[in-house]
Amino acid sequence: MRLLPRRLPIVAGLALTALVTTQPGIAQARPPHERPVDVQLLSITDLHGYLRPHDDAANGTVKDAEGRTIVVGGAPYIATHLKRLRAGHKNSITFSTGDNFSGWPTEVAYHADEPTIEFLNRVGVEFSAVGNHELDLSPSFLRDHMGKGRCFGEVDVDSCFTDSTGRRFHGADFPFSSANITAKGSGKPLLAPYVIRWVKPERGPKIPVGFINLTTPTTVGGSTSYQPTLDNLSLVETANRYAAELKRRGVEAIVANVHEGGTAGDVYDRCNANPTGPVFDFARQVTPDIDAIVTGHWHALFNCSVPDPAGDPRPVVEAANHGRLINEINLRIDPATRDVIRSATTSVNHPVTRDVPADPEMVTLVDHWVNRGGQTYARPVGTITGDLTRTRDADGESTLGNFAADAEYADSRRTPGGNADLAMVAVAPVKGSVALRGDLRYAKGTNPADADGTVLFGEAWSAFGYANPVVTVSVTGAAIEQALEQQWQTQANGSVRFAPLAVSGNVRYSYDATRPVGDRVNPADVLIDGRPLETGRTYRLAALAYTLIGDDGYTAFAGFTDAVRGSRDYEAFRAHFAQGPVTPPALDRATALR
Repeated sequence: MRLLPRRLPIVAGLALTALVTTQPGIAQARPPHERPVDVQLLSITDLHGYLRPHDDAANGTVKDAEGRTIVVGGAPYIATHLKRLRAGHKNSITFSTGDNFSGWPTEVAYHADEPTIEFLNRVGVEFSAVGNHELDLSPSFLRDHMGKGRCFGEVDVDSCFTDSTGRRFHGADFPFSSANITAKGSGKPLLAPYVIRWVKPERGPKIPVGFINLTTPTTVGGSTSYQPTLDNLSLVETANRYAAELKRRGVEAIVANVHEGGTAGDVYDRCNANPTGPVFDFARQVTPDIDAIVTGHWHALFNCSVPDPAGDPRPVVEAANHGRLINEINLRIDPATRDVIRSATTSVNHPVTRDVPADPEMVTLVDHWVNRGGQTYARPVGTITGDLTRTRDADGESTLGNFAADAEYADSRRTPGGNADLAMVAVAPVKGSVALRGDLRYAKGTNPADADGTVLFGEAWSAFGYANPVVTVSVTGAAIEQALEQQWQTQANGSVRFAPLAVSGNVRYSYDATRPVGDRVNPADVLIDGRPLETGRTYRLAALAYTLIGDDGYTAFAGFTDAVRGSRDYEAFRAHFAQGPVTPPALDRATALR
């Protein structure tokens, strides 16, 4: 695999960005002997709200070709590096390859991911592909709240928080774009499929550069981004379609900005001999009209050159995640043809080192949101009369598990089209992540805002959930029985592992642990609202998407239908405290017969 030519990063001068966001007509005449137009592309991917510098190996370091560890990342340093990289470039375009938000740092996640938008606005991001996590809440949340600043809930409590400059959140100053996420059955993109930016040569008319933005096809069916009202279209077919459309509009310089990735080694600015993964399959198949491919999603780091179907090399790059790298591609465009001179293209991944001055405005931004995160953590959301804990009895029940199942059931009953007959929560799943993450104690904790019986926002956040939606689906009674049977799993060594499921308070069931695995639950001993389970009947079941699609090891619900998405686990859990003082649920929903 031939590597693209490298060049040293530019590190002096002031930032100059010369982009025109309107779309003037494309003139046909070109001055003779005009010099090529240099265009700098700067991109980040999978930031996930990591504005605060992190010092752990996974989120705050990269390895160079000699295996040395470089400490990287943080909004104050991203901003400084972007300014330095732009210096001296007449035509510089900064963008993101998606998964900007729906991350894990609580100072960002507590505040509807608005801090990330403030940061991206402030550092001059001009557009972003839609990543799968951009759809973790809903299409309207992305379009109307993140895009337009439309508030929901109580201002400065649920959304539209006051930012680090003292202003209220107003949404992104840039568009989100995806060519292959569509309303189900329509084939029409939910958002604009591409973005055109105009660059200025020394003389003559401006030249268009087109960016086709694409989203991983795993989005619609993914556990956090699960969106049953949407479809994914093929990456290759969609890119080819819009590349042809751009060319009909006179755009010859085309970039694919693809939130889908691969792997090509673990050195931040290299490419191994055999890069693999869906984005490399895409790169080998998609039309040669596309001149460069910028990728994300896999949190990988590589700088590759892959021949297109015509045999001409083009860059395929991914700039890691969490603000650790900035990718720079430099295109040279022939003003006569308005197309990229492929042989002159260079690409480099720059580590976001911390040996540069921290941008003071971004330091203020980070400090503001960290401080606000402490305030939000301390906001009371409910009261309890006793402990809600993960401690399980012999039947696998826990007060926290039962409360979470009741919260999912209540959320489904509030959701139009939900109307669950029952709810289930994986208390100790067969595999994967555990939604029950912390206990809620009656006794006050160390936070000054806490009191006996008070549940703080941050405590509730840490007790249950991993940003998964509550989804209500239609399943057969036989599937519910099978799920209850799957609580007992025979291991390779012959032992039996107990992986209990919590059920909502309107369910009671008995089991016989002396019988063989797979035959311990009699449908007649499963009561839903006091009536025995009918294996041939269809029931509406509420559960987290993670469980329904089998990611935590329960396969019983494969083939579910009529999915309706409700709230995320965090919001459903907090909302259930609104019923008033919560008494820990009795542990009487599962009973051993002997």
